[in-house]
Amino acid sequence: MLKLAVIGAQTLLGRELVNALEAREASVVPLSIGALTVEEEVGDLVVFAPSKLLLEGLDAVLLADTPDFELLEGFPGRILDLRAEPEARIDPMPLAGSWPQGVKSLRGRPALEQVLALLPSLLEGLGEVGGTHLRSVAWMGDRGLEGLVEQTLAVLNGEDPELKKLGYRQAFEVVPVTPAVGKGRLMEIRVPSFHGDLLILQVRALDGQSLAKKEAPAGVKWVDAAPSSRDVAISPELLAHMDLTSDGKAAVLTLGFDPVLWGVLRPTMRVLGLM
Repeated sequence: MLKLAVIGAQTLLGRELVNALEAREASVVPLSIGALTVEEEVGDLVVFAPSKLLLEGLDAVLLADTPDFELLEGFPGRILDLRAEPEARIDPMPLAGSWPQGVKSLRGRPALEQVLALLPSLLEGLGEVGGTHLRSVAWMGDRGLEGLVEQTLAVLNGEDPELKKLGYRQAFEVVPVTPAVGKGRLMEIRVPSFHGDLLILQVRALDGQSLAKKEAPAGVKWVDAAPSSRDVAISPELLAHMDLTSDGKAAVLTLGFDPVLWGVLRPTMRVLGLM
């Protein structure tokens, strides 16, 4: 049985990790990043204050939040950095398979990066790709969920919403984000949804070829209708739908995924050898 600690177990991601790991019969020590608040002490999940003694004998530590540097100093086990902004110098989790031999630390991959890496395994004849990423606030964890709730209530009460948590106005708003350099064919649109992202792609076939579905790889399910954010918010799988033109040369490919369930929990279980 794997012996693990989740640091930041009081966060949205931390809670989901603890529940998922315990369901796989791993031994989990849930740790906060500092002294417990009153809410954490009386919450449904028992969370312990951080201590190096609690890390003794563990196989790995999973970071859902940032602890004091001294806590992990000298820790001999593996470290998986799943924070929204992990250490860039650490190698990312492999896209397939379990933890690489001889590697002490890994970081998570953005869910969108994982989805785009799947495209060649989904379609035959894949050529040009462009489209839109409809992004929920789930990628920001508790800050995103709480920020959207607070902004929504403020607007409904006729007040100006507080922007501090999200950094922008999201309640009842659709917010385009200028593509980063090198991603000019993929537009991010932030939507007022709590969970569930949609990637809507316009796909063209390679010259002289036609588009065709491949058998869904692990973690992906072809569905008969384009999924909604609600559909994917409760699905551990990526939901895929293709609307193909009559000549097979172009299609609209809709890919729905939850950035926590599919983007973090599933690859974490895989890399730890728990699935």
